[in-house]
Amino acid sequence: MTEQTDIPFLSGMKGFTVIWGGQFVSLLGTFMTRFALTIWAWQVTGEATALALTGLAFALPNILLYPVAGALVDRWNRKLVMMLSDIASGIATLVIFLLFTSGNLQIWHLYVTGAFSGLFQSFQFPAYSAAVSTMVDKKDYTRTSAMLSLAQNTSGILSPVAAGVLLPAIGMNGILVFDLFSVAVAVAALLAVNIPQPEPKQVEERNSLLEDSLFGFKYIMARPGLLGLQLVFFTINFIGSLGFPLLAPMILSRTGDNSIILGTVQSAFGAGGIVGGLVLSAWGGPKKRVHGVLSGMALSCLFGYVAIGLGKDMYTWAIGAFLMMLFNPLINGSNQAIWQSKVPPEMQGRVFGTRAMIALISQPVAMAITGPLADKFLIPGMMEGGVLVPYFSWLVGVGLGTGISLLWLFLGVIGFAAGLGGYLFKQVRDVESILPDHDEVQVPTH
Repeated sequence: MTEQTDIPFLSGMKGFTVIWGGQFVSLLGTFMTRFALTIWAWQVTGEATALALTGLAFALPNILLYPVAGALVDRWNRKLVMMLSDIASGIATLVIFLLFTSGNLQIWHLYVTGAFSGLFQSFQFPAYSAAVSTMVDKKDYTRTSAMLSLAQNTSGILSPVAAGVLLPAIGMNGILVFDLFSVAVAVAALLAVNIPQPEPKQVEERNSLLEDSLFGFKYIMARPGLLGLQLVFFTINFIGSLGFPLLAPMILSRTGDNSIILGTVQSAFGAGGIVGGLVLSAWGGPKKRVHGVLSGMALSCLFGYVAIGLGKDMYTWAIGAFLMMLFNPLINGSNQAIWQSKVPPEMQGRVFGTRAMIALISQPVAMAITGPLADKFLIPGMMEGGVLVPYFSWLVGVGLGTGISLLWLFLGVIGFAAGLGGYLFKQVRDVESILPDHDEVQVPTH
């Protein structure tokens, strides 16, 4: 089915495990840097808008380039593409390091470096997903997704604690140096692994880059069940992009800029993801994987967003964070397994690139409006005498940060409805039986 074109070092699950280890170290460095820069940006500006724009600067080029990146992933060496993506992130970190060391770092520098990093990160998801599909057996798809979730969430729980402890000792410079080291580890891991490439004839049959970039849209639009799944993710990602950029401002403003409480809550997200990943690895997920997607989303929003919105102390926020991410490996692992089973490996770069764009295109819009929404309406609206106080003070209280708490509460209710809403459509709830697996039918590339 495929031919080995790389130096045959490690392959299969062993090779994937090596890549997984490299990505774990890289994610740890990335999350530590993100945590440290979030604290720095809040101290410098004191505005939620600045933090939201930092995320927007990364997300906009990242999302818009996905279809083209996916087409190129199907044409190029997938291991090389993943390496270039990691190296680009390292370059962005190096620039921040040099600016900070020289005392010249400003907020707008984070926007520029974020955009540069986002541009190259658009290759990471389609390349990684397509590479996994050719490296391991179909029965291991959910397992590999669970392992990736473990890496992401273990990094998520360790990085705030590590950054909080190390910042006073080694400063921002030390955090950035570790991030650069983590990039080198990720690249070294990729160098040691063999990633199979599609057969040459499958590449030669393709048309222009524009046609290949549009291919993913045509493929997904012709399969309403897959499109429906991504529209559910579109909604959930919109909700997350409204809420998460404001999480740090909410906690910091309600706790007197207590970075320890912020780090604890962020670590609770990671802890929930770790437990969820371990459970999914042992369990393997529901036989009908769409239940893992839709029910997982509904429960994550109900027990996560709502609890954080209603919370007024570290313990309630941490419990909500834990419960939210407990379901995340189930959601993403089930969804990834569905797509990897249904889409032929030689098409996955193009299809997964488009898939990511559909799911994430709501993020830039949400990130663009969430900062001003909080600064101009929600935060003043829930201060003493604010227009929202008579209606919602009994739910979230009054004062700094309560306007953002109110937003989180409403987002949880909307997300719960969106997850359950997927069951209303037969093409979505029965997508696994309606669409055959890619190894059960021959699908033309055009």
